[in-house]
Amino acid sequence: MRAPVSVVIPTLNSELTLAPTLLALMEGLSAGLIREVVISDGGSSDATQRIAEDAGAVFVTGAPSRGGQLRRGAKAAEGDWLLFLHSDTLLSPGWADEVEAHLPSGQAAYGRLAFAGGGLRGRIVAGWANLRSRLFDLPYGDQGLLVPTSLYAQLGGYADIPLMEDVALARKLRGRLRPLNVVALTSAERYQKSGWMRRGSRNLWVLARYFAGVSPEELADSYRR
Repeated sequence: MRAPVSVVIPTLNSELTLAPTLLALMEGLSAGLIREVVISDGGSSDATQRIAEDAGAVFVTGAPSRGGQLRRGAKAAEGDWLLFLHSDTLLSPGWADEVEAHLPSGQAAYGRLAFAGGGLRGRIVAGWANLRSRLFDLPYGDQGLLVPTSLYAQLGGYADIPLMEDVALARKLRGRLRPLNVVALTSAERYQKSGWMRRGSRNLWVLARYFAGVSPEELADSYRR
């Protein structure tokens, strides 16, 4: 019986974070859970490709766009389940047992967000994210997403959009998402650079504008500015 899970990781100049993320996946390989790891790159100019290939991952490349990269990665994957993971996110020890126990449910699932080195502010932001996920079935990509390949295909998968691809898919999965007892430990670097309050407020504003009908392209343009 072949391993059921294909892990899909989008990357762009991710040499500093990719190796630890891959290392945390090793228990899934040992448990016979992971069929393959697909690195979907957006044109890295650093050592991302070398790290991926040294780890035995499948490497695909194309235009930089997280939605498009996730879509390409899923297309290259061969597992019955897809585990989408950011390149700066570490799954907590014991994750493989939790995922294996979840598979018979046939439901999509996500992890519990935590920030590495985020302190009190990080715990507050992560706490809100985890509450939002449970109350509104709205996990973000940095929490990880586990979904049956058949369901992913039925819903049309990730949209090839520059922003809000995770929210768009989560909305399609509403009512079919379950929380996993797995911590997705994510880098706090972006929040630390921008400021926790500033970035958190900006994320909420972008989400509100998206729900109001503003296009992902317009949102991405204003987000970069």
